[in-house]
Amino acid sequence: MDFTFTLEQKLLKENVERFIANEYTFDKRRAWAHSELGFSREHWTRFAELGWLGIDVTEEHGGLGGSAVEQAILMEAFGRGLVVEPYLTTAVLGTALLHHGGSIQQKQTLLPAIAAGESLIAFGFAESQSRYHLADVTTIARKDGDGFVLNGTKSVVFNAAGADTIVVSTRTGGASRDDHGISLFLIERQTPGLALREYATVDGGRAAELLLNDARVGADAVLGNIDNALPVIERVIDAGIVAVCAEAVGIMAALCQATLDYLKTRQQFGRPIGEFQVLQHRMVDMYVACELSRSMAYMAAVKLDDAEATERRRAVSAAKVQIGRAGRFIGQQAVQLHGAMGMTDELAVGHYFKRLTMIESTFGDADYHLQRFANSE
Repeated sequence: MDFTFTLEQKLLKENVERFIANEYTFDKRRAWAHSELGFSREHWTRFAELGWLGIDVTEEHGGLGGSAVEQAILMEAFGRGLVVEPYLTTAVLGTALLHHGGSIQQKQTLLPAIAAGESLIAFGFAESQSRYHLADVTTIARKDGDGFVLNGTKSVVFNAAGADTIVVSTRTGGASRDDHGISLFLIERQTPGLALREYATVDGGRAAELLLNDARVGADAVLGNIDNALPVIERVIDAGIVAVCAEAVGIMAALCQATLDYLKTRQQFGRPIGEFQVLQHRMVDMYVACELSRSMAYMAAVKLDDAEATERRRAVSAAKVQIGRAGRFIGQQAVQLHGAMGMTDELAVGHYFKRLTMIESTFGDADYHLQRFANSE
């Protein structure tokens, strides 16, 4: 398969890498992560102006009509900068939810707002007991007159506090873990009966527990078909996996470069420690793991829109397994080769490793996806 970028993709790669190098320093990123919002609204507006928020939005809805490959290029560069803006939740998951499940009216209303940076989306699909099982849903949506009443709790809803709209998976029929009987609803952030318990995540991001207590929504809040939302959720989560895999590649590349630079400058016994063969071998292993991960991530991006669901799932799971294992290996090597400095909060290395650790457990860890890959044969 030819992974050569087109001219437009090369220009996108150059532009976003230039932006990250010039405007997304580690100190600025730390300040934004600790701000009240958790990210920079100014940068979010810039993302919209540059067209990045509309990469996966069709041209008729104000976007660029791009593909998962363009999103992967963007996410890889975002990984290098440890970008804290909620691109994953809004421009990847939110856009995919609307593409695969939204009505014509919902698409016309929300997709242009996403592309323009005017609307932020969060996706509540996980619950405390569900782990990685997408069909394990106990949050209930009960029909009530012309609308629905929602009760339950969704866990680890990324960037929920800053979102204007939250999409939640609920059970409208069947028993817990049944594939049938799951429905999606759009809930406005200020809806009565909706409460959030926000907290910081280990990687510098934000998440929240979402509490629904008789939250009432209208019939127009249904996203997709009642009782049959699981296929949509699976496709959306696969899109999220491809995005975080590409982000992880950017992080691993940054760790490799930072470690190589350190080995070239750190002196021991009168010469740079990078001249010691055993450390050179470790750098080579890190580089090989990173390049293999890049190939797997872009293969998954190419396969994301495959009409054959089995092929899509296998490619996505294979990439997640490789990313999980390579991320842990490269992160550990980077910390160790930096010596005691690798453990300090002031150095970016530890923060990169924390983000890799979070990516490993997001949307299913390596063990889960290895089993999913095996079951898809």
